Amino acid sequence: MRDYLLGSIILVFSAYGMLHPWVGILGWTWISIMNPHAYSWQLSSMPVAAAIAGTTLLGVLLTRDRRQFFVTRETAVLMLFMLWMCVTLPFSFYFDESFDLWKRVMKIDLMVLVAMVVLCSKKHITLLAWILAASIGFFGVKGGLFTLATGGTYRVWGPTGTYIGGNNEVALALVMIIPLMRFLQLTTESVWIKRGLMLSMFLCAAAALGSQSRGALLAIVAMACVLWWRSDKKVLGLLSLLAVGLALLSFMPDSWWDRMGTISEYEDDASATGRINAWWMAWNLAKANIFGGGFMVYMPDLFALYAPNPLDLHAAHSIYFMVLGEHGFIGLFLFLLLWFFVWRSAGRLRIQGKELPQTQWLSHLGAMCQVSLAGYAVGGAFLSLSYYDLPYNLLVLVVLGCRWMDSKEWVREEQELQVQQANQALKSAKPSMV
Repeated sequence: MRDYLLGSIILVFSAYGMLHPWVGILGWTWISIMNPHAYSWQLSSMPVAAAIAGTTLLGVLLTRDRRQFFVTRETAVLMLFMLWMCVTLPFSFYFDESFDLWKRVMKIDLMVLVAMVVLCSKKHITLLAWILAASIGFFGVKGGLFTLATGGTYRVWGPTGTYIGGNNEVALALVMIIPLMRFLQLTTESVWIKRGLMLSMFLCAAAALGSQSRGALLAIVAMACVLWWRSDKKVLGLLSLLAVGLALLSFMPDSWWDRMGTISEYEDDASATGRINAWWMAWNLAKANIFGGGFMVYMPDLFALYAPNPLDLHAAHSIYFMVLGEHGFIGLFLFLLLWFFVWRSAGRLRIQGKELPQTQWLSHLGAMCQVSLAGYAVGGAFLSLSYYDLPYNLLVLVVLGCRWMDSKEWVREEQELQVQQANQALKSAKPSMV
């Protein structure tokens, strides 16, 4: 039954994606972020994401739906980063393994560019935020209830076979999605939806702590600091954050506190020292090879050449050193420049969106995207999520928000709404006239 229901939903998204590409993008984002087909019996091995992507691209080419081809500094740097990854691919130490990962990254980035072409309106931006929040929030609500029910004794894990399958990775995704839920809470009018989002945020935070990820704890602290700094009522905001934090920490067992305590004692922790060894390996590899080593560099022979301790084989577990080792200093520069521009544009939304009532929601969007990016910047320093979809979807939200504000899209959307209301009034008036 589950397979039939999920298959029907995917089929609908594929069909509508060909007729209306913006619907296909939302469906592809849901499949890519949540991977719901992994929970089915028959669909888990089928290329459902590729099917929706294919029909969406056909819709872009064949339909007359509104499309906006434009270039911003964020899209330009993203395309340069994609181009540089294409340049570095032939110089990979392990080409076959790198080629598989390269294809995966290119698919994600291509659909990110398509999303910025076919998503145009406030409705599209809001729906994309809802898709992201619901996709990650599903694991947060489930994991949060599990953490509270077990007292934090067991770790929360993500969906197997995905970018966020590990406890550290799913924790960072949950930390990043909380601000997006806050944005939706600020912009919705329903009291019940507001309460549901508040409960979801609390459970996502509980699940992130229940993952027992030290990187996630640092990301939560960074996110909370930026969230408090962005709040208008700082005293009340500080008291609220402290109350929620103390309530969540009271559920954590002694084993959780022992693990978090190792943050300040990293010299004695094998995992931490292994990561530092991998960071030095990535640094030395990038110094010796301008193109980096490709998508697959954490191999014994490369550690023997470039690592201080050639016997301590670890993945980088850092978005920064991961890109550095795989694509060199040029790749790292483009990666950092991309997120610097996204941060700046989100800040522009936050400030300029306050000027008019019609753009107030963009101020909330920019502020919460900055909070989410702060969590990604800090938590990502200890996790290998350089190419994960979620941050790039935040990029989409920020770029579309800036375009909507700069082009004064609210004027056109208000005019369209007035025309629709006038047509409805005429239709309702015709029977009475007869």
